[in-house]
Amino acid sequence: RLTPAEVPYRANIAALKAAGVTHVLSISACGSFREALPPGTFVLVDDFVDRTSRRASSFFGAGCVAHVPFAHPVSPLLVDLVEHAARAEGVPHRRGGTALCMEGPQFSTLAESRTHRALGYDVVNMTSMPEAKLAREAEISYALVAMVTDFDCWHPSHDRVDVAGVLRVMQDNRDKALRLFARLARDFPPEHPPCPAGSDRALDGAILTAPGARDPAIVARLSAVAGRVLGSG
Repeated sequence: RLTPAEVPYRANIAALKAAGVTHVLSISACGSFREALPPGTFVLVDDFVDRTSRRASSFFGAGCVAHVPFAHPVSPLLVDLVEHAARAEGVPHRRGGTALCMEGPQFSTLAESRTHRALGYDVVNMTSMPEAKLAREAEISYALVAMVTDFDCWHPSHDRVDVAGVLRVMQDNRDKALRLFARLARDFPPEHPPCPAGSDRALDGAILTAPGARDPAIVARLSAVAGRVLGSG
């Protein structure tokens, strides 16, 4: 019912944080810019390019500013677990790849598709941003499984992406995704070492606004996601 821009990303991440969630594995249908990543492949993304423009991408601002590190947006230890689950279930996958998140809801133009392919991006989707940014601000370890449904429109024999084609491949991918997530949940360790990307401590030193200058109403609103460092959680 919602376009990618209408998804309540902040509410979703805040609710997960309030529930005690420490790790989020997101799944997304995507287009591929690579012959080596055909429909049906699962890409364990490790980097992003954000081309969205109409989405609130931070919990902070308007009275309390923060800048979290985001050079390495994906938790490598979580990806290790996902990769183990994919191998155990025989799910075709590739570890590593850059996901371009576009605004949508329209699919790419041919010029956009060719440009993004030439720039070296691997897949394109519409929902990983600002989800990954918000997870980092909430100190939740994040990973994305990008399920390739099509070759976008750059491919000479695949120059038109439509909903029917995407849904067909998504249905084919459904059983693989369910097996992967069931295995991951079953094997997920009870203890978690510190995230090498710092996702679990991302707010250390990130708050720019001095304590005396912070808007109390904003601080109260931020308690669900940043109470650890604001002293309100």
